[in-house]
Amino acid sequence: MKLEKMDAFFAARLDGYDRHMMTEIEGAEEFYPYTASLLPPERGANVLDLGCGTGLELTDYFALNSGASVVGIDLSPDMLAALRRKFPGRKIQLICGSYFDVPFGANRFDAAVSVESLHHFTAAQKLKLYKKLHTALTGSGYFVLTDYFAESEEAERFYFSELARLKSRQGLEQDALYHYDTPLTVEHEMEVLKRAGFSDAQIMGNWKATYTILAR
Repeated sequence: MKLEKMDAFFAARLDGYDRHMMTEIEGAEEFYPYTASLLPPERGANVLDLGCGTGLELTDYFALNSGASVVGIDLSPDMLAALRRKFPGRKIQLICGSYFDVPFGANRFDAAVSVESLHHFTAAQKLKLYKKLHTALTGSGYFVLTDYFAESEEAERFYFSELARLKSRQGLEQDALYHYDTPLTVEHEMEVLKRAGFSDAQIMGNWKATYTILAR
């Protein structure tokens, strides 16, 4: 397979993205609304959405809390434009960029959320991100992560070795962001969250390979 840069991959698939996610990802019709149900219900709650895409999780969240304020970060300007068209009148700040590079601030957000975005990165990359995220949350803030996870440590190792092999074969930079799934196991993901400063991480739901983790 030919690897594509992350932003180009999603831009090329924008037209069918929502349909694909909702009909071809097992459990999506349940885990999107469930994820939204875990976010703060208070009017004026400040929420950070990492890899917000077209805002599938926000459809359900704004239905529950129309007065929330959301900061969404995504690499794809086309997806952000689609998200903005969906939610006229809502309090949304959209940032086009990598959530690894965008500053989050400190003690700013009541909650953060990410759905089906973070399964492309190493534990080391996530540790830095989660430390930054931990700082950005208020004292009572929390992180809701719904994502696809590797079924075993062997599978996890294979995904990363295969990505390295493909990058080498295609003459690509090892550190550049290309679209290829490299999920951690759910156990390793929770270990990284705890190393980043979250005192507790627990599984809230499971749909085959997709899990929802709540980290406080």
